[in-house]
Amino acid sequence: MTASFPGHERARHMGELRRGDDRWDVYLEVQPDAGAETVRGRLHFVAEARHHETGWVFLELKEADIRERFGEFSAIELWRFLESLVDVPQ
Repeated sequence: MTASFPGHERARHMGELRRGDDRWDVYLEVQPDAGAETVRGRLHFVAEARHHETGWVFLELKEADIRERFGEFSAIELWRFLESLVDVPQ
């Protein structure tokens, strides 16, 4: 998976969401939180030329903690994140 968006160098491909013909790659971007000993994370949804990102929705002590929290989200919850960012077909 190759995607170019701001922050892609700090992002990991976490899978894809599919609904009918709609397909989105999901990336998790993690970076150190400025001035703190924590890391923060946000989600990127990429489909061809379309790109949408959440705000910084994770704040943890380690990157592994953010990946673990991401794993707690179901596909339905990820779709809801995406739907809150853009009007996608349901």
